[in-house]
Amino acid sequence: MRSHLLLVAALLVGQSALTAAVIGTNPPSSPLTAARIAALPADQRPAWQAYFERSRRLSDADLASFNAELKAAGLTTPLRPPNGHPPSLRRPAAWWSSVEAATIADNLVTFQPPSGGWNKNTNMTAAPRRRGERYGYEIGYFGTIDNDATITEIRFLAKVITANSSAPHAAAWLNSFGRGVECLLASQYPNGGWPQVFPLVGGYHDAVTFNDSAMTNVLSFLHDLSTGGNEFAFVGADLRVRTAAAVERGLACLLAAQITVDGRRTVWCQQYDMLTLQPCAARNYEMPSQASAESADLVLFLMRLPVPSAAVVSAVHTAAAWFQKTQLRDVAFPSVTDGSGRKLVRSPGAAPLWPRYSEIGTDRPLFGDRDHTIHDTIDEISRERRDGYAWYGTWPARALEQYAKWAKAHPKS
Repeated sequence: MRSHLLLVAALLVGQSALTAAVIGTNPPSSPLTAARIAALPADQRPAWQAYFERSRRLSDADLASFNAELKAAGLTTPLRPPNGHPPSLRRPAAWWSSVEAATIADNLVTFQPPSGGWNKNTNMTAAPRRRGERYGYEIGYFGTIDNDATITEIRFLAKVITANSSAPHAAAWLNSFGRGVECLLASQYPNGGWPQVFPLVGGYHDAVTFNDSAMTNVLSFLHDLSTGGNEFAFVGADLRVRTAAAVERGLACLLAAQITVDGRRTVWCQQYDMLTLQPCAARNYEMPSQASAESADLVLFLMRLPVPSAAVVSAVHTAAAWFQKTQLRDVAFPSVTDGSGRKLVRSPGAAPLWPRYSEIGTDRPLFGDRDHTIHDTIDEISRERRDGYAWYGTWPARALEQYAKWAKAHPKS
């Protein structure tokens, strides 16, 4: 209890002589390259070389197809699609057999590049993609699992296929659904993880990505598909077997990535180097660290598994213990209107909070800025980053609530 009170007191001190203005610099993530693969042990190289070549072939095919389309349309500059969000999956059951649902499904098919994934932050519901229009609002890549992209489109198509199996466009939807799933299977790394973007584009996008629930969404989807239930009843047995195997490899990667400090496992980082599975940076202000939001989501996923292995049970118990250890009480992170910028304040009786990032080894909160600097107090980062990012939140609270029930059925060994 004394150490907890000291931690809270230190957080509320703000800028002081006890804390350095900059405690570190966020290192850039390393992409997957031919040179890095060549340095691997001989028995590991073939699988990674095959993966790297597969990504390059799909990337070349995407670019060649789009460049041919631009030329046919007489364009020298691509058209830009409208900004937006993936189509909502929260619809009444009857809606999925509507004309509107079928029209959106038709539109989604047009926004799917040859490689099979979908872009993010794009309005794909209002109209089909125009010839010469980019496949997505975001520049620099074609498909991604970030911001619920690709998974949402595939789930949407599955629901429409199930509700409209005899529709005129059902074959096109089914083909698009299949290509989307094949893209997910093709993009899984040999060690079971998934990059944020595929085909690969370099930088932190190549890292194994738990950030914003990217890999968790993939695992949840593939697990649902492998069971063949609900809207996936139309999926053949062979694909269900393949997706089940992908889930097992993904789970193995997830468990291997759980951070260990002094022999004790804690939680997870947002992103990991694809070859070493060591925590790595994401964006400039997202440093290698223990990430409470993503870790809470991972624990919720693990607790949904119907028959968890002993390794999964142990991972959940150790992560829950870390959540309980690191919660901050009697503080709040309110929005402000006086121009001073957000900060942590005393708030007796407030719900527990967790810092988004905690230092590996000490558990002290960390804060990053756009200039790659790392700080140990939020008062030291720029006003733009203080107000523009969720540095504190209640994310693990729901996981702990579910854990209290789950632990009764899965006691510690």
